[in-house]
Amino acid sequence: MTDIVRVADEYYVRASSALADDRTRVLKSGDTFLIANRYGDIEHLGASQFGLFHAESRHLSRFSMRLNRLQPLLLSSVVREDNVFLAIDLTNLDSPQSATSSIGDLSRGTVHLFRSQFLLNGCRHEHVRVRNYGLESVRLVLSFQFDADFADIFEVRGSKRQRRGKRLSPRVEGNAVVLAYEGLDGLLRRTRVEFSPPPTALAADEASYSIALAPAEETSIFGSVSCLRDNSDVHVASYESAFLTAESEIKRAEESACCVGSSSETFDKWLHRSSADIRMLTLHNPEGPYPYAGVPWFSTVFGRDGIITALQCLWTQPRMAESVLRYLAQTQATEVNPEQDAEPGKILHEMRRGEMAATHEVPFGRYYGSIDSTPLFVMLAAEYYQRTADAQLIREIWPNINRALDWIDNFGDRDGDGFIEYQRQTETGLAQQGWKDSQDSVFHRDGRLADPPIALCEVQGYVYAAKRGAASLARILRETELGDKLDASADALRVRFNEAFWCDEIDSYAIALDGKKKQCRVRTSNAGHALYCGIATTHYARRVDQTLLESNSFCGWGVRTVSAGEARYNPMSYHNGSVWPHDNSIIGMGLSRYGFREEVTRIIDGLHEASCHVEMNRLPELFCGFHRRPETTGPTLYPVACSPQAWAAGSVYMLVQACLGLTIDTAAKQIRFVNPVLPTGVGELQVRRLCIGADQVDFVARRTENRIQIEIQQKPDDLDIIFEGH
Repeated sequence: MTDIVRVADEYYVRASSALADDRTRVLKSGDTFLIANRYGDIEHLGASQFGLFHAESRHLSRFSMRLNRLQPLLLSSVVREDNVFLAIDLTNLDSPQSATSSIGDLSRGTVHLFRSQFLLNGCRHEHVRVRNYGLESVRLVLSFQFDADFADIFEVRGSKRQRRGKRLSPRVEGNAVVLAYEGLDGLLRRTRVEFSPPPTALAADEASYSIALAPAEETSIFGSVSCLRDNSDVHVASYESAFLTAESEIKRAEESACCVGSSSETFDKWLHRSSADIRMLTLHNPEGPYPYAGVPWFSTVFGRDGIITALQCLWTQPRMAESVLRYLAQTQATEVNPEQDAEPGKILHEMRRGEMAATHEVPFGRYYGSIDSTPLFVMLAAEYYQRTADAQLIREIWPNINRALDWIDNFGDRDGDGFIEYQRQTETGLAQQGWKDSQDSVFHRDGRLADPPIALCEVQGYVYAAKRGAASLARILRETELGDKLDASADALRVRFNEAFWCDEIDSYAIALDGKKKQCRVRTSNAGHALYCGIATTHYARRVDQTLLESNSFCGWGVRTVSAGEARYNPMSYHNGSVWPHDNSIIGMGLSRYGFREEVTRIIDGLHEASCHVEMNRLPELFCGFHRRPETTGPTLYPVACSPQAWAAGSVYMLVQACLGLTIDTAAKQIRFVNPVLPTGVGELQVRRLCIGADQVDFVARRTENRIQIEIQQKPDDLDIIFEGH
């Protein structure tokens, strides 16, 4: 069971048992997601993460299936590769038949139950097929127990509430039961549980079927659970119709997407799972194709997560970046609001639509407490234009880009020293506002926490890249003077940064400057982000490369967030020694930028190997940073990591791009490969339907002896392919 409590004024994920042990099954469609166990059940276990959630409210806190009042025996349980469909095979235990039966005991393995579930349009659809494989007739009782506590997602995570809304009395309506709750935010939330054919008995919390089956006979039961708000009508399609709709939508998405494959079966599994996870976290969201951060705790819009996922997938899925840019431009802050940590021009950190956000019990209804979302927004805009040459979108959001740049220079740089720093404006806000937002993530060599305002190493890099990118956009829009000004500002920042942040003592960049401009001299993964942004000098980049890949930092699975031996190093912590796939992908791209291509393969090989040892080849949000040991079968899982997580899923695509040294400049009609390499064990990498404007490119990267050959199989005549090899 997991929860979140306030610890030292922070929102902290507490674990009283490990999610890693639960082997949960996850489905998501739009703003509805399901967390079930391997049986397909939502067990009523108090403060657990299990449930059917819609718009951040738990519409089912229990849904359990029993055969003759016993939990069936599990045979198999799998989420299909495309994440649409949960399929479970079960059979009966040795047990008496139903109480009304005159037949003898039911032997184990006589009856097979096939249970399937999927989500569509705020509804959970289920089909249970029961077949008698015995030589005699059987009588069974199949029952379903259900309940809805309508807990807010933060309440599920452990936040204590002084008062709640009103649970209404359940209503039985024909073949359905309606559970309802009037929230403190004035919304009426309803859960409609419906069965077909009509149950033998139906009560407020249970439906049961008395079933008689001759040998080789089977029967089917269908169910739906609709999540409704206010007076929304019930329009539940049949199971077959809904399933065909879900199937066709996924098929269309797959057929139109860029496809990356390889000659390695295990690498392909990682690629395909990552692609399916990104698609699941993106499709049907009310904000459009904006990737939600992760399930279960972050199934909503996050500015930073959405931008980084879009950057990771930009070369394969540029339209995701378009959606992210549009939504974040629409929600850009326009005024000072201390409770929201909002200031004019600032880009959204997190948006919540649940009851506790609406009643301001948590500050995250629309919250702007991240120091990096704003420069990352400008970075993405510039990268998006290079990838697509979509000048129309850049013109549309150019005022938003300018407001973001104004925020960087004014509100962001609080003391006028040329660096942007953060300090929360109220006690309810986040104390740490970089991507490592744990309360203890920024500290000095002796372990003392840094006092605010804090200037993070990687954020200065983001600002540098943002100004470089904005300068190029300004020239495209014929604002040459502004472009020159931004370039000059970026040049000056690069000099200041390398003087203020470089630390010979640790052979790396300090993680931060504290409120007194003292370096936090700690070896961390943050320095790799400086390489990604290009703010590092070539000399310092080589030293950072060596520091990040030595054994105290690189554990064998990936680069740790904090190097072993540092004061607060803990391989089981959230940000002080763990391994985050997205962090490693950014580091890999940074190493590639400075030509350290072989080092990139160490990172992608470590994560590839990790993906072989986690369930469904799905890399979680993070895992523990214990050193890889020969006797271990995989990385040690972090107990409350989100899985799936968007930027964990996007990591493989950024790392493939880093390996290939791949850049795409659509306006110049160029694709460039610089000293490409391939992951160990991958002899061939195929890319199909890579969109360049209205055209498509297919190519294969193939290992031949000691070099990589790029074979272009399809391209438009006016596209130049530039290959720079050894």
